[in-house]
Amino acid sequence: MDKLEHLKSTEELKKMCEEFCKNSVISTDLINKFGVKRGLRNPDGSGVLAGITNVCCVHGYVISEGDKQPIEGELIYRGYNIRDIVNGAKKDNRYGYEEVVYLLLLGKLPTESELQSFSKLIAEYRELPLYFIEDVIMRNPSPNIMNKMQQAVLTLYSYDSDPENSSPEVEMLQALSVISKLPAIMVASYQALRRFYHNDSMVMHQINKEESLAESILSTLRDDRAYTPEEAKLLDLCLMLHAEHGGGNNSTFTCRTVSSSGTDAYSAYAAAIGSLKGPRHGGANIKVMQMLDTVKDGVKDWNDDEEVENFLHKIIRKEAGDGSGLIYGMGHAVYTLSDPRAVILKKNAMELAKGTEFEAEFKLLDSIERITPKVFAEERGDIKNICANVDMYSGLVYKMLKIPVEMYTALFACARMAGWCAHRMEEMINGKRIIRPAYKAINLNKKYIPLNER
Repeated sequence: MDKLEHLKSTEELKKMCEEFCKNSVISTDLINKFGVKRGLRNPDGSGVLAGITNVCCVHGYVISEGDKQPIEGELIYRGYNIRDIVNGAKKDNRYGYEEVVYLLLLGKLPTESELQSFSKLIAEYRELPLYFIEDVIMRNPSPNIMNKMQQAVLTLYSYDSDPENSSPEVEMLQALSVISKLPAIMVASYQALRRFYHNDSMVMHQINKEESLAESILSTLRDDRAYTPEEAKLLDLCLMLHAEHGGGNNSTFTCRTVSSSGTDAYSAYAAAIGSLKGPRHGGANIKVMQMLDTVKDGVKDWNDDEEVENFLHKIIRKEAGDGSGLIYGMGHAVYTLSDPRAVILKKNAMELAKGTEFEAEFKLLDSIERITPKVFAEERGDIKNICANVDMYSGLVYKMLKIPVEMYTALFACARMAGWCAHRMEEMINGKRIIRPAYKAINLNKKYIPLNER
C-alpha cells in the first residue's frame, strides 16, 4: 500500500478516476426504463421477497388492497415478541442475552436448567486461543475495531481443526465459539487501538467466567473492572435488542448470500461484519452522536422546540451538520409508526438517566424525534410516516455506559452475531442454490482497436 501513496496527489490518479467515472455512470432514465429495483426495494419501499425464514419477523406495515398501511412496529424472535422476552428477563431480574442466543440458535425457549447449562457453555468458549491477542490483534492494530474484528474472525479459521466441515454439529460449535469470543476480540482490539493510536495505557484483563456476557464486556473494558448491576442490565438490554432483525437487513443478507456459495462459516461471519460497519447500517449510531453534538452547539436553549425545529431545517437544507441533509436516527426501511427497539431502549435508558448529566441530552434527542416528521413534511412535502430507529438512542446509551465511541458499532456486531449464525445455519439447511440476482448489461458491442491504432 505504501508504494501507492505517491499516486494520491498526482495527475495520473486524477485522470484514472475521471475515466472511471465517465465510463461508469448509469442514468436514472435507464434504471426506470428497465424497472430496476434499486436496493432490492419495491417502488413503495418494501423489500423484494428473496427468501423465507423461521428465525425472525420484522413487522412495520400491512398491505391492504394494494396500499401500504402503517402500523406500530413489532420484532419477533422465533415467534416470541421482543417485548415479552425483555419483560420476562426484567421481571426475573436476570440477564437475557444468553436466553436470546439460545432461542435464535435452537428455535425454542430454554428451561431454567437448559439456560444455566448453555450460559456456562458460552462462558467457557469466551476464552481466546493462546497467544491470539499477541499474534493476531496486537501485532497489527487497526484504527477501526470493525476491521480488526473482521480479520480476527477470519483468523479463527486457522485455529479450527475442521473449518470446512459444514455438518450441523460443527456449524453449531463454530457459531457458539464465534458468538462467545467476539466480545473478547472487540475489547482486546480496543485496548490495542488505545495503546497504538491514542498513546494511552493498554489494560488486558482475564475473563471471569462467572459473569454474563454483558458483565464481561464492562468488566474487561474498564481499567478497574467496576460496574453496577444497572449498567450491566442496560448493556444486556442493548444486546438483546440488537441480536437479530430479519433476513433482509444488509449484513444478514450478506451472510446468507456468502453462505449460499458454500463457503466456510468464518468467511460468512467476517463478510457480515464488513457490511455492518457501513454508516448506512450499523455505523449509524455514531452518526447520530455526531449530529447530536452539532445540534447541541447550534441550539442555545435545548428546551425551545422552535429553536430546535429551525436548526433541523438547516440540517435538511445542508446548511448545518455533515452536509448530507439527513437527520440520523430517523426513518427505517420497514418500521413506519414506531421501532420497538427504540421504544424499549428509550424507556429503559431514560429511567437510568434521570438526575444525571445525560438527562438533558436524552430530552434533546426526544425533541429531535418528535419534531423531525414536521420538518420533513415542510421541507420535502414528505408526509409519509417516519419514526425514530434504534440508532437514535443506542449511541447515547453507550456514552452513558462510558463505552468509547470506537466500540459503538462493534457492540452491535457482537450482539448481531447470534442472528447471523442462526441465518447462516438456516441457509445451509434450506438454501440449496447460490444467491444470484440479475443485472441488466447496457454496454454496446464495440469493435476491438489494436493497441498501435489507439
